[in-house]
Amino acid sequence: MKAKFSPYLTRLAQFFRELSKELSKTYNYVSILSTDSVGLNIRISGRSKSVSSETMTTERGNVVRVHQNGLYSEYAFNDLDLEEALFPTAERRLDYVRQMADIIRNEVNRQLELLKRTETTVYTTPTLKDEPRVLLVEKEAKILPEEADVAEYVERLTQLSERGKNSMEGVLDCSMTAQCTHICKMFITPNQYLRQSYVYAEGTAVLIAANEETTKFSYEGVSGLGGMEIFDGLEEKLEVSIRHMKDLLSSGRIEPGEYDIITAPNVTGLIAHEAFGHGVEMDMFVKNRALGQEYIGKRVGSDLVTMHEGALCAESVTGYAFDDEGTPAGDVIEIDHGILKTGICDALSALRLGIEPTGNGKRENYEHKVYTRMTNTVFDSGNDSLDDMIASISHGYLLEGMDSGMEDPKHWGIQCIISKGYEIRDGKLTGKVVSPVVMTGYVPDLLGSVSMASADRGIEGNGGCGKGYKEWVKVADGGPYLKARARLG
Repeated sequence: MKAKFSPYLTRLAQFFRELSKELSKTYNYVSILSTDSVGLNIRISGRSKSVSSETMTTERGNVVRVHQNGLYSEYAFNDLDLEEALFPTAERRLDYVRQMADIIRNEVNRQLELLKRTETTVYTTPTLKDEPRVLLVEKEAKILPEEADVAEYVERLTQLSERGKNSMEGVLDCSMTAQCTHICKMFITPNQYLRQSYVYAEGTAVLIAANEETTKFSYEGVSGLGGMEIFDGLEEKLEVSIRHMKDLLSSGRIEPGEYDIITAPNVTGLIAHEAFGHGVEMDMFVKNRALGQEYIGKRVGSDLVTMHEGALCAESVTGYAFDDEGTPAGDVIEIDHGILKTGICDALSALRLGIEPTGNGKRENYEHKVYTRMTNTVFDSGNDSLDDMIASISHGYLLEGMDSGMEDPKHWGIQCIISKGYEIRDGKLTGKVVSPVVMTGYVPDLLGSVSMASADRGIEGNGGCGKGYKEWVKVADGGPYLKARARLG
């Protein structure tokens, strides 16, 4: 069924359309982003049970953006007087529109005065286009979080948690989570009326176990565009987590060195995110903080490396129709057969760079500013089989499981912490497991060494990504199995 657009936002649409027209008497650009997103968050472990309506992206609020004399200002609020905004008399509603407009004008003037008093350096930015556009997108979802039988899901997750705790000797706890969010966003300007409604879900199965020598945790997740029905896959993920825990408890340390490697899709995705994620967010180009700016049109990987970025390049947790600036979602080919073609960009950074925005302007929520952010970051598949890739390695490792990663966009260094590596000798898996594995290197060297890519691919969207140490948003990444060469330790 279709995930119906928010009745709350629908009722407010006329008020915001009138507010945008009133503000346009003062400013040469006006936009209003209004959000009404609801969620369900269930967490079950051997020590606690919790149910809440809060997820990473639940919110209800509004933000107005205006432009005058080369400067953009914003005003965020969630204290709208609904009785006035929805008042059936047009004259009464227009009075409230004018009141709100005056509040926003006063706040913008206060911001501008503060800039003058503090002698802050400002940069003029051109005016955004406001071409006529009307859009309503309602994506498919079987079970909405606001309509789910909460008791049923609590019972299902409790049973899975118990199964995990009793699955093998040494298990200390098994945590099961299920989060689902129904996103509704409305973007209004004097000439645009955009609405979208979609649902995404993410669940995890996490085991903590110990033996006489070590304590390990094993993590498996399920995620996607859709409703609570996605959690039907959690049972299978728990079984995978149990199998991986047995491997982890028998694992040893890796001998540091340079090895031939095969990256599982979740590790491939980690490389995509860290290597060419933040490094080609083009708001970093405006500030001269990314080495990628100097490599546009140059080789950064082997011919097997093609990478897409955008909300349209995969159906995942970031499957929106337009971003938080009203720009249509895109599918950007950042790397084409090893050549870095372009990056991704929010609307204001695009104006400063003289390029078109790519649909990657995202806010943590309505109270936060827009940054250029990733959506789906995915390597293209190849034509090789995993068996052939393993057979081609004399000594190396099959790397699986993403723990964490970071990069240095200024110098293109990368560090990925991977949960485990399966040893390969003479073209066969030996059964030896090492954990954890730290992979480091210079991005063009790593991607330049890619020599094989599998025909299949996977995409994961559990968790989120920060800009620096904050500004958390949903992202997804993935790709096929890749054969490369890297430094491991």
